[in-house]
Amino acid sequence: MTSSTHTAGVRLPSLPIAGFLRPALAALAAAAVLAPPLAGAQNSGPPPAGAKTPTAAQTPPAAQTQGPPPVARGVIVAVNDDSVTLKSDDGKTTTYGLLKMWDVTVLKPVDVSSIQPGSFIGTAEMPQKNGSGRSLEVHVFPPGVKAGEGHYGWDVKKGSMMTNGTVGKVTSTPKGRELEVSYPNGERKIVVPPNVPIVQLTKGERSMIKPGIPAFLILIGKTPDGKPAAPGITIGENGARPPM
Repeated sequence: MTSSTHTAGVRLPSLPIAGFLRPALAALAAAAVLAPPLAGAQNSGPPPAGAKTPTAAQTPPAAQTQGPPPVARGVIVAVNDDSVTLKSDDGKTTTYGLLKMWDVTVLKPVDVSSIQPGSFIGTAEMPQKNGSGRSLEVHVFPPGVKAGEGHYGWDVKKGSMMTNGTVGKVTSTPKGRELEVSYPNGERKIVVPPNVPIVQLTKGERSMIKPGIPAFLILIGKTPDGKPAAPGITIGENGARPPM
């Protein structure tokens, strides 16, 4: 029997495979709740008689929020036990705090065929005119782990969104792999084009965090002196840039 930790209503199962990822997953879970309140997430009762049921691509973004969570991206300049300094693309150097039990997550490339019905994924995506999404990247969680469920604003590209949910039907199309992704209060069809980065979250070690490596942080905490702080550092395998 396994127990569960609740982070603002998001399940973080205490599974053996999830143990090493809990700090990073807590950060991803917080991403769904740090932005403004959910738009239209209230239960308004059953639809009126004769109302049409929307398709996956037409489902209103009930779990959509209005802004991205606080994140940081950049190349590591320096790191110690309680802080990391990043140099962003614009050349600015900023130091962020690290929470006491900070951990390391490594993103390893996997093939699109690893995304199957029942997989739990996160994907930065661009909304399309037909109501679907086009993936910019996909990150695959370990089996049994769910975090950050929903559809909310992201900042990897202007107008981008983040969708975290469980994969249902998977279809091969001329434009790429089409996924039906469901999450509380919503469902979306998302197309994953060929050559889009697809990565799996895996365990890393603090010794892997060195100057010159691109990193990604989700800033859900504060240091004693008020600086933004992260519960972990995410890096790509072999120094690759985290795609989200």
